[in-house]
Amino acid sequence: MINYKGVIIMGVHQLVGWVLALSAINWGLVGLMDTNLVAMLFGSDGISRVVYVLVGVAGVYKVYMLTMGKKK
Repeated sequence: MINYKGVIIMGVHQLVGWVLALSAINWGLVGLMDTNLVAMLFGSDGISRVVYVLVGVAGVYKVYMLTMGKKK
């Protein structure tokens, strides 16, 4: 979605979808090539930990939405 000033605005469902898609790509890279993209981009300090927590929250939110019948 784009607002009147041309700035891209994402809804919660779209943001969760992107987070989960990117985390799936990361896990695919870990499985195929033993390469952790999150660790490469953010290091192994607190920032990576925050990214992993956000992925976990997005996953829990998606499971909640799927079990409540709102398949977005």
